[in-house]
Amino acid sequence: MNTTSTVRKVAIVGYNRIPFARANTAYAEVGNQQMMTAALNGLIDKYNLQGKLLGEVAGGAVIKHTYDNNLIRECVMKTALDPATPACDLQQACDTGIESAIYIANKIALGQIDSGIAGGVDSISDMPIAVSEKLRKILLNARKAKSVGEKIKLFLQLRPKDLSPLVPKNEESQTGLSMGGHTEITAKHYQISREDQDNLALKSHLNMAKAYDEGFFDDMITPFNGLDKDNNLRKDSTIEKLAKLNPAFDKVNGTLTAGNSTPLTDGASCILLASEEWAKENNLPILAYITFAEIAAIEYVKNQQNLLLAPLFAASRMLDKAGLTLQDFDYYEIHEAFAAQVLATLKIWESPELSAQLGLKKTLGAIDRNKLNVKGSSLAAAHPFAATGGRIIGVMAKLLNEKGSGRGFISICAAGGQGVTMIIEK
Repeated sequence: MNTTSTVRKVAIVGYNRIPFARANTAYAEVGNQQMMTAALNGLIDKYNLQGKLLGEVAGGAVIKHTYDNNLIRECVMKTALDPATPACDLQQACDTGIESAIYIANKIALGQIDSGIAGGVDSISDMPIAVSEKLRKILLNARKAKSVGEKIKLFLQLRPKDLSPLVPKNEESQTGLSMGGHTEITAKHYQISREDQDNLALKSHLNMAKAYDEGFFDDMITPFNGLDKDNNLRKDSTIEKLAKLNPAFDKVNGTLTAGNSTPLTDGASCILLASEEWAKENNLPILAYITFAEIAAIEYVKNQQNLLLAPLFAASRMLDKAGLTLQDFDYYEIHEAFAAQVLATLKIWESPELSAQLGLKKTLGAIDRNKLNVKGSSLAAAHPFAATGGRIIGVMAKLLNEKGSGRGFISICAAGGQGVTMIIEK
């Protein structure tokens, strides 16, 4: 598969996203194609890619309509890129954006392509609605019916309950529990307090609010549909306000709330990757390099507290391959699906006993929490499933580029007991 004699370095040379919006707000009347196309067009305009033939564009959506079956290629065709640029859809729940980056990065490293875009998009507002299985079968049979009478006879079999629409469920099919339901179990299992969760959520909002005020996101976001910043961000958030919120999943004994959990969200993001040679030829900056990545999965049906803990295994394997310790980083970006999930991860890293119980070969140790999610993360920006990876990679690349050197650690958990980690270096 190699077309070069050596593995090439993979540079992050650009990033862009649209503001993230809570479901059924600013993007209630648009869908995946419109959002992803807007994010891509913003990237194209920013880096003068009009008419460029790229190696490939990869990305996807966790939730999409059947007419979005070739989503990324359809979006590419609506941009100013050379229409000969190929594209493909990938999907790995909340890991979709970062897994797309790994896909493009590997092709660049192997010399199969010189440049590519990785991204992701999700619209909860434009969620597909299905029909009942009985209605579906009757509709299919009606298409084959040879007479009006046969069709009428089929439709007379329907009952009112058969006409009820089916909305995709936000739950794990293996357990019937929502992601929040699983994380509530995680919080109880690892004794993560409500106060600690609320404090982490507050820090995320305050860090992101400060970053906006300082102009950090000015060149990272393309305004879209009347929105120029993430509308989940609460600049006026306080620990007192967060403490007043009722539990969202376990109504009686729960600690997870709407304040320390990410809401359902719409949004899109993308990053531009290239070989060093292509970046130089096109007068584009090398912000940072993707150097290592690892994907992992974990059993979570019997051990329901495990659902979002797979990145622990990915991190351990990745650090071994890189010859690094968890402390060898200038910045850490841990996706804040829930504050409890982040805090459980940190607690396990710090505890030899908990690490051993989970099956990790060694304890990775504590990190400097002042280096964690320094520009805010998913609890503030919110979480359009497939778009989160691109947002996080973009933030990390900009942090390292502004610093001028350094190393960044990324961790993203996902549904299905999966997770991915990445190292970015400058």
